[in-house]
Amino acid sequence: MNDGSRRISLQELVGKGYAEFWNSRRRYVVCKGSRGSKKSKTAALWHIVRMMQYPLSNTLVVRKTERTLRDSCFADLRWAIDRLQVGEYWKATVSPLELTYRPTGQKILFRGLDDPLKITSISVPHGSVNFVWVEEAYEISRESDFDILDESIRGEIPEGYFKRITLTFNPWSQRHWLKARFFDRESDDVLAMTTTYQCNEWLSESDRKLFDDMRERNPRRYQVAALGNWGITEGLVFENWEELGYPLSEVEGLQKACGLDFGWVDPLAFIVSFIDMDARKIYIWDELYQSGLSNRKAYDRITEMGYGHELIVADCAEPKSIAELKGYGLKVTAAEKGRDSIMAGIRFLQDFHVIVHPRCVNFLNEISNYGWKADRFGHPLDEPADEYNHLIDAWRYSMERYRKKKGWVI
Repeated sequence: MNDGSRRISLQELVGKGYAEFWNSRRRYVVCKGSRGSKKSKTAALWHIVRMMQYPLSNTLVVRKTERTLRDSCFADLRWAIDRLQVGEYWKATVSPLELTYRPTGQKILFRGLDDPLKITSISVPHGSVNFVWVEEAYEISRESDFDILDESIRGEIPEGYFKRITLTFNPWSQRHWLKARFFDRESDDVLAMTTTYQCNEWLSESDRKLFDDMRERNPRRYQVAALGNWGITEGLVFENWEELGYPLSEVEGLQKACGLDFGWVDPLAFIVSFIDMDARKIYIWDELYQSGLSNRKAYDRITEMGYGHELIVADCAEPKSIAELKGYGLKVTAAEKGRDSIMAGIRFLQDFHVIVHPRCVNFLNEISNYGWKADRFGHPLDEPADEYNHLIDAWRYSMERYRKKKGWVI
């Protein structure tokens, strides 16, 4: 690449394993991959380079929920700008969230599929939107939502230009529509590919050891998280749920339940739901899911979300953290747990119809993958695997008092 003053080797920047991805002009470039496979970073680099090569192009970056974009795609694209040493040519704003290429006025726009109207009404002052990046495409559970996005990329483009929709994701479930649409049949319009951590030259030795240990300790997770293979759907703990958007007015008057599972390397997980005991329904309403949060920052986030005065049931294994949060002003109480509390909690929750709001993307990922342990012959055991369970555990804590019929302490 030549920006007018210096030459940059894309081979040195991107590395190996993505030649087809980089050169493809097909309408759909669909890349499933393991963690650490550099798929998101490569997609970010590709879009910055192509924007600068095609002065009448614009890019739309999409995730299922708008609030997740700033800390993921927006951050990755700014990293790509720095990596390419072209920061003086780009302007970044957070309100609205967008990137502007200064020499031409081209835009990189960011939208969530939680507001379809914002997708269908996209317009740009210069050129056309011919590039789309859908990050964490697995979060989009309804194929019809993707169709709305796909159909919005319409109209003529200049000669020599092309339209491309790039989808990147971790392949958590083989039931997902992405598999049937893009991987199970061949099409001239589609490049479907799988990448793994093994093509990432820049992983540290400790990163590689994490995957090596996973291969020995948790072969099932290794297949998905390390090799990018489709997740196995047999032996799931919960199948009594659906994803459905609903307004807050629909659950007003129901008991609110808040649960908290502490974490640092693993994410801190906070969940808010409503329970309708008569109708045997639980409505999953909101979540916080983030690694590296101190207790002070967790307090700030929970308060900003509007739950600073709610009763929160937290993991009793962290009494010091509970005491600290209480000191900041949160009403936190410890889960009682007890012998067989995990299985008792699971059986209680299995007796409800669970309705998950689409914005709770991390809860959706966990409940889609939370499975039973298996013996060496692959037969499920009556014990859940210790994975995909941070929000699940927080949810279980929040329901404990209701399960034990002791009422709510407000």
